[in-house]
Amino acid sequence: MQVVNFLKELTKFKSITPDDDGALNYIAVELSDFEAFFIEKEGVKNLLLTKKFSDVGEHLAFGGHVDVVPPGDGWSNDPFIPLEKDGFIYARGAQDMKSGVAAFVNAIKDADFKGSRLSIILTSDEEGEAKYGTLEVLKFMQEKDLLPDFAVVAEPTCDKKFGDSIKIGRRGSINGILRIKGKQGHVAYPQKCINPVHNFAASLKFLAGFDLDPGDEAFLPSKIVITDIRAGMEVTNVTPSELKIMFNIRNSLQTSLEDVQNYIEKICEGLDYELSLNQSSKPFLTDANSKIVQKLNESVQKITSVVPEFNTKGGTSDARYFAEFGVKVVEFGVCNDTIHAVDEKVSIEELEKLYLVFKDLLENF
Repeated sequence: MQVVNFLKELTKFKSITPDDDGALNYIAVELSDFEAFFIEKEGVKNLLLTKKFSDVGEHLAFGGHVDVVPPGDGWSNDPFIPLEKDGFIYARGAQDMKSGVAAFVNAIKDADFKGSRLSIILTSDEEGEAKYGTLEVLKFMQEKDLLPDFAVVAEPTCDKKFGDSIKIGRRGSINGILRIKGKQGHVAYPQKCINPVHNFAASLKFLAGFDLDPGDEAFLPSKIVITDIRAGMEVTNVTPSELKIMFNIRNSLQTSLEDVQNYIEKICEGLDYELSLNQSSKPFLTDANSKIVQKLNESVQKITSVVPEFNTKGGTSDARYFAEFGVKVVEFGVCNDTIHAVDEKVSIEELEKLYLVFKDLLENF
């Protein structure tokens, strides 16, 4: 099938973030009947491909990235020379997410789409800071009055079996640094010191692993997860002058940055402290009854005979940017069991079925 050969060619590009290594040009040539816009900012190269089909109907977009993480050592083959073996293609980016890109590019070439417009939004900076990638393309599309109605981001989403998962949202991510201030001194004279560890010890149970909300049908609870905690100078005779705690919260729509701020201020009442919070991504949820969710669900079941679970599990993705612009977005792709790993591989059967899912979606949207 052509999609297999296309993926093999795509994985030959050493597109380590943020260098696309020519992959975006290759895709633009493949869809030469689409209008191409190369949008570059701060060394990041992005591509918008768009084509009008009709004055009526809806605008559907596919989103993704061509950049990959560094391969690391210990591969059985050159990670940028695809190896086909035992029904799999081994290469860096085979699952995450050049398989998704290959599937929707070939589906768009072959499908009879009856909507108003099709677009492809690709970036070379999803695995990095993701500041000047998909977000910049969507800004450009907004300026041109080209924002899509619906979007599919072809990230590897399936868990144990292809077809078992459609992501209809994602949790947000809030990073925090809490510094409890004290007064350094000799351990033999604790009355002359202000020990920030002692002062905060009773409150730690209200921070470590604490659920800020109960969760709901779509989201797990917004849990405070401590990632680093330190104080002192690694000696036994000097009390610390500061306790530093770093944490992350994957937050649902029930918990905002302001909620986190208010909660931590409450548990730190009476202490000398500094708090820094940063929302690196916002949570979003696409209505399970929306057209894009229902149509994709129908296509997945038709091609795979698997009933997918609608969920919001996992980390962040560029789908969050579509949601910020009011685009109803979902994520669907191959299984994700070897993403970022040595000897990353994708099942050829899954790749071909993903192509068929996207083709069916386009023809029945």
